[in-house]
Amino acid sequence: QVQLQESGGGSVQAGGSLRLSCVASGDTYRTNCMGWFRQAPGKEREGVTILVSGTRSILYGDSVAGRFTISQDLAKNTLYLQMNSTKPEDTAMYYCAAARTPYCYSLNPAIYSDWGQGTQVTVSS
Repeated sequence: QVQLQESGGGSVQAGGSLRLSCVASGDTYRTNCMGWFRQAPGKEREGVTILVSGTRSILYGDSVAGRFTISQDLAKNTLYLQMNSTKPEDTAMYYCAAARTPYCYSLNPAIYSDWGQGTQVTVSS
């Protein structure tokens, strides 16, 4: 099992920036993809961005492409999400997740088996 712990959430004004971090521990060698997902009140969980461990391929959701950047520091077992040009509609609980299946090049949350507790991001207008 993989344990994931997010940090870095908070409040920011529209147009501002935040950087989220996710530290992974446990059976990280079983991980084929890691990513960021978010869920706003009353809405379904949606994929923000994912990174494939082997190929380093990256996938972004349409609503964040060009504004958010995913990166990973393997030495620190840490995944990052740099959020720039934030919008009020980015307000949500943000979750870090890991997938063990090799068929994980997807923003579908159902593919991801390990999840962090989440960190709240609030963007005010």
